[in-house]
Amino acid sequence: MLLPEGASRAVTDTMEKTLLRVGEAAELLSVSRWTIYRWVEEGRLRGTKIGKGSLRIFRESIIHLIESNESDVGTSSSVR
Repeated sequence: MLLPEGASRAVTDTMEKTLLRVGEAAELLSVSRWTIYRWVEEGRLRGTKIGKGSLRIFRESIIHLIESNESDVGTSSSVR
């Protein structure tokens, strides 16, 4: 995947953080901010409140979500 100049650095910087802002998590997963809030509420992602309500998402929970939803797209014989 080719990313615009500077974008790969931004992704690398984001994935090095332990806690991500809701917008950062949404961008990494290509979903809306509201989806991130819903997934935290449903327990699909782990988050914590910082201060008076700023939600942060644990990077490890994003990695776990991605890994637990991986599939072998190329090995499916039913899709033609």
